[in-house]
Amino acid sequence: MEHFGFWSLFPPIIAIILAIKTRQVFVSLLFGIWLGWIILSEGNILSGTIATIQALVDVFKDSGNTRTIMFSCLVGALIAFIQSSGGVEGFIKIINKLLNFLERKKIGNSRVIVQLLAWITGTLIFVESSINVLTVGAIFRPIFDKMKIPREKLAYIADSISAPTCILIPLNAWGAYIMGLIAAQGFDNPFEVLLKAFPFNFYPMIAMIFVVAIIITQKDFGPMKKAEKRAKEEGKVLRDGATPMISTEIAAMETKEGVTAKAKNMILPIGIMVGMMPLMLVFTGWSEVENISQYPWYEQIFFAIGKGSGSTSVLYSVLTAILSGFVLYISQKIFTFAETIELTFKGISGLIPLALLMMLAFAIGTVCRELGTGVYVAELSKAWLSPNFVPVIIFIVACFIAFSTGTSWGTFAIMIAIGVPMAQNLDANIYLTIAAALGGGVFGDHCSPISDTTIISSMASASDHIDHVKTQLPYALTAGVITGLIYLVLGIIL
Repeated sequence: MEHFGFWSLFPPIIAIILAIKTRQVFVSLLFGIWLGWIILSEGNILSGTIATIQALVDVFKDSGNTRTIMFSCLVGALIAFIQSSGGVEGFIKIINKLLNFLERKKIGNSRVIVQLLAWITGTLIFVESSINVLTVGAIFRPIFDKMKIPREKLAYIADSISAPTCILIPLNAWGAYIMGLIAAQGFDNPFEVLLKAFPFNFYPMIAMIFVVAIIITQKDFGPMKKAEKRAKEEGKVLRDGATPMISTEIAAMETKEGVTAKAKNMILPIGIMVGMMPLMLVFTGWSEVENISQYPWYEQIFFAIGKGSGSTSVLYSVLTAILSGFVLYISQKIFTFAETIELTFKGISGLIPLALLMMLAFAIGTVCRELGTGVYVAELSKAWLSPNFVPVIIFIVACFIAFSTGTSWGTFAIMIAIGVPMAQNLDANIYLTIAAALGGGVFGDHCSPISDTTIISSMASASDHIDHVKTQLPYALTAGVITGLIYLVLGIIL
């Protein structure tokens, strides 16, 4: 694939730097997209500007992009439902009873326990990263607010267990996709290769363990330490001037007057959404099962999950949860039909900024592909060829590509295709190299400002997006440095 050399790095890097410096993430991304199309138009400003507008329109040509943007908006309706129906308030009462019991028994610290509960909840939901993040944010944001835990901390916890959990427990579309990439490199048993690479996939492991260590020790550092101090001393879960990724009206929505708070009004819709996800993956991928009808039923189900459409499954799962909420709340006479419709539109309108940001993130991803950003960075790594350094080089390059482009799956595709032949030709450890490529991709998904998971983490926690990125980045970089050192050592030893 052709690339534009050093120029291919400019749009994503400048967009990210501008976003972090100015906190104007929408303008920064739009500038990066425009700059990319100017480069593609060979410096012609008029052609580049027209191409930029067309690129934003073309985002919706991809049905997967459109479904993801629809999902991002509809999430607002679900959040409005569970808050206004008293579901969140009822769940908070249950958590408070648990915390009071633990305090009476002198077991643990309430702030620590709540954060650990959020971590455990996210870890158990490994079917899809967006559903994972959404569930943790929707359930625990009101509890974190009440306990004066900064929104940035919730966003960090949710983000740090989404992609890492999905890749470490690959009984989902992530696992099937990665096995497909491995099979494309000529391996007869991709599942066995993935299984052997699993123990070496250090970044997601370290990232998840790091969260627990920070929670238990309460030893925050960098911008997160300032956020924690602000929340504890001033009672502010957001900094002054912050712009949460969800409207204040939706985030602060309270139980409808006269309604008895019941946890089931939150647990049932959320549970249906989470439970529907694997079912919809099987449903959307079942047409492919006829090709392996000779295999046992459980292998057919796993195969169907792998072939299923993630964006379709997420959209259908949220829609099912919303419709279930309709029936649940109307049957309890909490809302009239007209009120449910009004709440739906109010919730959707509160997440229009998120939909816009998702559109810009998809658009900059497209321009990066057109410029060949990932391919150029990968080619640069060939200058560092050495059998001992292959794993650490693959990891570093994968981290950079994923952070710059905001896509883990795109990074997997590039780096496995480059890393496997590199390891084979230089007699480096294949499994260590594959794991390094996967870990580097997860790094970008975890902390890139233009990653959809990072964006949804900001939304689900109602955090300022750039505040989330800035507070999380030191932790992600620490886990990344530790991982890189491990690959350096193991590359020499193995």
